[in-house]
Amino acid sequence: MDATTLVTVDELRDALGSPGLVILDARFSLDDEEWGSRAYHEGHILGATHANTATHLAGEIIPGVTGRRPFPDPGVFARQLGEWGIDESTQVVAYDADGGLMSAARVWLMLRWMGHDRVAVLDGGWQAWVDSGSPIDSIVPTPTPAPFTARVRPDLLADVDEVDIARQQPLTCVFDSRGEEGYHGRGVYHDPVRGHIAGAGLADRAHTLTPDKHFRSPDELRAHYDSLISDQAPDDIIFYCGSGITAAQNVLAMTVAGLPGSRMYVGSWSEWINDPRRPTEL
Repeated sequence: MDATTLVTVDELRDALGSPGLVILDARFSLDDEEWGSRAYHEGHILGATHANTATHLAGEIIPGVTGRRPFPDPGVFARQLGEWGIDESTQVVAYDADGGLMSAARVWLMLRWMGHDRVAVLDGGWQAWVDSGSPIDSIVPTPTPAPFTARVRPDLLADVDEVDIARQQPLTCVFDSRGEEGYHGRGVYHDPVRGHIAGAGLADRAHTLTPDKHFRSPDELRAHYDSLISDQAPDDIIFYCGSGITAAQNVLAMTVAGLPGSRMYVGSWSEWINDPRRPTEL
């Protein structure tokens, strides 16, 4: 297997047990941060290791400065990847509970940020795997540590100052990946301020998936993004969400569509609202 965006259930099942394959279970819930760990221990894809979004995939939260899910220090994350048995030759496959809509796409983006391209998301996620009758287990594996050397790519991300400039451009460059309710300040919120970044468009990441939670075809995704960004270069496009998790879904889907180069604002809404001078809209 040499996958850099998506893998199917059949492809992953055929590769089970292959040397150099690491499967990461990234199931996570914003409403119950311990749910993913419980779900993993109840049953997971054969040989998978748990990747906890709140601990393994996030760094120190600095109140009033960072968002709710900052990236970890690259050195710390490199050590974690090594503990999971990942080196430069490893094929990594991440999955979560809902077709990549939560943390699997964040795993994909984080490994690419660290300089590792052989990482993919399981199309359809955990549910597709279970529905196919593919093997599951409750045994927690003990990975063989490997040396992981970080080659950080800061150009895959956008910081708050870049977002502030981009949101004011004549053509919309910054897109909110939450649903319409969240974009307009309605529904369930995990932050004290409601609304969206002033000047940002809406690119609901749910629109990248079919009703059965598989990614839409590359042609369908291309048409979807063409309707949002017109003829702008993907490099000009920045996605954000509530806390820097689900926006990665849009970055991945753009890549699947043959439009690589978009970036994620990791701090997202939860960082933007730390400074009341940063403009917001409903």
